Amino acid sequence: MEGQAGGNDHPVELTIITGLSGAGKSHAMAAFEDAGFFCIDNLPPQMIPAAADLFSVEGSKVEKVAVVSDVRGGQYFEEIDRCLKDLDGRGITYRLLYLEASDQVLLRRFKETRRPHPLAPDGNIPEGIRREREMLAGLKQRADWVIDTTDLNVHELRSHIVESVVPVGTMGLVITLVSFGYKFGTPLDADLVFDVRFLPNPNYDPKLKPLTGVDKAVRDYVIKAQAVKQFFERLTPLLDYLLPMYVAEGKSNLTIGVGCTGGRHRSVAIAEWLAKRYRGQKYNVILRHRDIAKD
Repeated sequence: MEGQAGGNDHPVELTIITGLSGAGKSHAMAAFEDAGFFCIDNLPPQMIPAAADLFSVEGSKVEKVAVVSDVRGGQYFEEIDRCLKDLDGRGITYRLLYLEASDQVLLRRFKETRRPHPLAPDGNIPEGIRREREMLAGLKQRADWVIDTTDLNVHELRSHIVESVVPVGTMGLVITLVSFGYKFGTPLDADLVFDVRFLPNPNYDPKLKPLTGVDKAVRDYVIKAQAVKQFFERLTPLLDYLLPMYVAEGKSNLTIGVGCTGGRHRSVAIAEWLAKRYRGQKYNVILRHRDIAKD
């Protein structure tokens, strides 16, 4: 799906933003707007091909377009699968960004904003969320990116989109390394997850406990351990094999989770090491320490 829209004299880079209500689509659109995209909110799927044609005419100054299309469109949105097939049939290529979050976080966001869920006119928000997940399951499967915003604030989401989604047309595979603590749950959007709780734990050293894996003392403690050396001897050949395979398959974004107990020491140090190793190797590497500030 990735590429440029239209077969006219002025091809346009088209991104379709969709996903669950309350997952942050408006903030995602703001990130695209900041990156120079012409943005259209709540566009019925039937109008997406027309928008692509509009901006593809010779002389148009619009080169990048992002549209948000979701269940707010009511019965019109029910035809999005047919409309996407129409885009494919006409040779209009596009990128599809899907946003989601946990049921608990979505429910909290709706309660905080006091806005009704588009699929829950009777006020039963959990049922609206359930219906929407079911309705969008197929769309999520065909998305180029799936971003889980459960643990992201507005600034983190916008930064993540600007760094990993917006430039993908020119930067090849984007690798997002996420360190996390198992006590806070695994990242729902991770493609690969590596559990490093078997490694020596700096948490038991009183001098290292207050520090994190970004501090040199903790990094040295973790990286120089014999178990880590043996771990890297097995992990890096695996990643060196997998990453080019993902590129060949056409994958544009890969999220790798690295987890320890609390997400402050071992997972952070390992993720830092992996980021340093793979930066500059044809990959755009984004590093995120999800739980580093948690107690």
